[in-house]
Amino acid sequence: MPPSVPSLPRRVARILRTSLFAQVACALVLGIVVGKLWPDVATDLQPLGDGFTRLIKTIISPLVFCVVVVGIAKAGDLKAFGRIGLKALIWFEVASTLALVIGLLAANIVQPGSGMNVDPATLDTSAVDAKTGGGSLPSTTEFVVNALPTSFIGAFAENSLLQVLILACLVGSALLHLGHTKVPKVLPAVEQAQEIIFAIVGFVMRLAPIAVFGAMAVLIGNYGLGVIETYGKLIVLCYVAAALFITLLAVALRLVTGLSLWKFLRYIREEMLLALGTASTESVMPRVMQKLRKAGARDDAVGLVLPTGYSFNLDGASLYLSIGTLFIAQAVGVDLSLGQQITVILVLMLTSKGMAGIPGSAFLALSATASSLGAIPAGAVALLLGVDRIMDSMRVVTNLLGNCVAVFAVSRWEGALDLERARKVLDGETVAMPDEEPGGPAKPVGSQRPEDSERSEGSEHSEGPAGPAGSASPESSEAAGGIPVVVSAGSGSGSGSAPAKETAPESG
Repeated sequence: MPPSVPSLPRRVARILRTSLFAQVACALVLGIVVGKLWPDVATDLQPLGDGFTRLIKTIISPLVFCVVVVGIAKAGDLKAFGRIGLKALIWFEVASTLALVIGLLAANIVQPGSGMNVDPATLDTSAVDAKTGGGSLPSTTEFVVNALPTSFIGAFAENSLLQVLILACLVGSALLHLGHTKVPKVLPAVEQAQEIIFAIVGFVMRLAPIAVFGAMAVLIGNYGLGVIETYGKLIVLCYVAAALFITLLAVALRLVTGLSLWKFLRYIREEMLLALGTASTESVMPRVMQKLRKAGARDDAVGLVLPTGYSFNLDGASLYLSIGTLFIAQAVGVDLSLGQQITVILVLMLTSKGMAGIPGSAFLALSATASSLGAIPAGAVALLLGVDRIMDSMRVVTNLLGNCVAVFAVSRWEGALDLERARKVLDGETVAMPDEEPGGPAKPVGSQRPEDSERSEGSEHSEGPAGPAGSASPESSEAAGGIPVVVSAGSGSGSGSAPAKETAPESG
């Protein structure tokens, strides 16, 4: 007899039970419906999204610390880590400047604010103060000084990613300097802590649909759908400009790595939909780090480039700020000269770097830009209050894709990308995480001293790729003076720690 085919309701139920993408998509639609039909009820659902975001933020700092420390120790080459950082900063500056230029060109061509003839005196600037909490963006000096930790625990308590990155670099460097013989248990402990954190990520991600439902209901309940009609021209322009920028990212990724951005977008579709629903890239950062590692990017590149990009590579925010500045000027009847528009780019190149983690940072950056020009009334920034939340989706998608492309590009530039693995993963093939494979991934054994190479050469086995240190036995790992690339006994399955894997439901 032919095998029975599951009925449609049963197949739908199975997909909803196993696919995070389907769960988040349904939650997104339900949130819109509830926000539209019962706006008063919807505004009380704010804790659903806020609670999820708080849980994710709890995980980010320790996860970044563990990934960076393990990445430096396994790569075994501190100079390579420095090169990755320098190349990442170069990529960030080029990408964010390109986003600013595209925004200005688009706003000049379309003129989204022309004909509005707004009198700045009629605008309520107190709403902007409430949005920003009366704060201000840090100066360049303050930004650099604030990136330096004053306390080891304080960096984690304040969830300051740049401070945590600096601490991780110091700890990873110290591990390389001391070598495996002096601190034999530290690296395995950090690796096991990393696996625990990834397991926690899997647990928290099960709450993602609830968070998306609450966040979307609050958005529609507070702002309604009418704002789209009022600011339709500006909204369409921002999203079209973002689509153009993402297309350029796809071309750059293809030229640099040969990979397809559209396949990568399909690969992270659950995370992308969650980021859209919660209007936060932080909510998906742990899962995106895990997926980038699985897609062949080396730990040290992922651990340094992605978190740093959250502060230095806000491409979506750059697009929005440049378009928003010209929109405000056009709305109040101010015609900015070419020199003033160049000043806008120069000012935003600085102010956009200090936006991460500051409430109302977009309005602070816009106010600072308006003040620097001296031609736009600072109170005119209030024009964008009604549309700012609608723009979050554009900023989130562009920021996230821009940082992921940066990870792949810099990894390829530094030779820290396994292209064969990346192609297989993006094509949908089942590929184990790097530390699940026999012998581990082929990585340079920069942590071994030259005099130790002769002792360890004879003890390497032929498992996995030719010559990886991950295939060495426990005895040979102890014989080598440096930190081994993969600690076979301390951090593998033999010690009871679970291999890194995706713990959230797989997509259907």
